[in-house]
Amino acid sequence: EVQLQASGGGSVQAGGSLRLSCAASGFTFDDYAIGWFRQAPGKAREGVSCISSNGNRLYGKSVKGRFTISSDNVKNMVYLQMNSLKPEDTAVYYCAADASGLCPAVGYDHWGQGTQVTVSS
Repeated sequence: EVQLQASGGGSVQAGGSLRLSCAASGFTFDDYAIGWFRQAPGKAREGVSCISSNGNRLYGKSVKGRFTISSDNVKNMVYLQMNSLKPEDTAVYYCAADASGLCPAVGYDHWGQGTQVTVSS
């Protein structure tokens, strides 16, 4: 069974940091691209970052320079280090897996549940 488990969300003040984790199981992790998305209330889902199967990384314009995506292929984990957080980063964050292995993805096949990030001013 394919599973993606996002965790690490919480409440921080502006300027603070959080590290999100995405634990993957049930598929060949090394072959997949993993993406992070977020959705704030009343807003469309937004792509935050992705990492391809060969380690290429992309970031959304609003988070570039503040967020860093990384993966641990031994543990089947992907991380999103979020620094210099802003109130506008408040959202539910999701991780997803794309079997193409490409970033930007062709289309995400599997989605995890979200983890809430709240940044107060």
